[in-house]
Amino acid sequence: MKLLAICGTITGSKTLAVLNKVLEEVKNGDPAIEIQLLDMKQYDVQFCDGRSPDAYTGDTKQVIDMVSSADCFLIGTPIFQGSITGVLKNLFDLAPVSAFRHKVMGFIATGGTYQHYLVIENQLKPIAGYFRAYTAPSYVYVHNDHFNAANEITDRDVLDRISYLAEELIMMQKALK
Repeated sequence: MKLLAICGTITGSKTLAVLNKVLEEVKNGDPAIEIQLLDMKQYDVQFCDGRSPDAYTGDTKQVIDMVSSADCFLIGTPIFQGSITGVLKNLFDLAPVSAFRHKVMGFIATGGTYQHYLVIENQLKPIAGYFRAYTAPSYVYVHNDHFNAANEITDRDVLDRISYLAEELIMMQKALK
């Protein structure tokens, strides 16, 4: 099983820190899972312009291929202006719909207000529904206050939610295989 963790931002470091913590829990739960991290900061991805996904080249093609070859997903985004990042939306636009169909998606988000967790419910889950993906019941929203100065998560409840999400990703993907 190949889990692709997507860090859907080109700024900041908190989202990646949370993704890495979930991936650590996944590895603890099942060391056999192949994990691949797609950190969008590391790629120069073109804007979606309506071409077939096969027509892109370079980093854009590499990113599309990574998404297409995954068995399940852990998707992370900071919340900016009450929404997912443009980087993540562009990735969803570039990838073929079939890349996500009947695959498990888990979500994490970071933000500066406590209400921004609703973006997962009101934006990410409907996108997963459009793709006909299965969504893990748990998700993790981490507020800036949940991090210490070293960018480590210090809130016990958040750490518990991270564990639950990791368990659900493993269990759901194994059940669907």
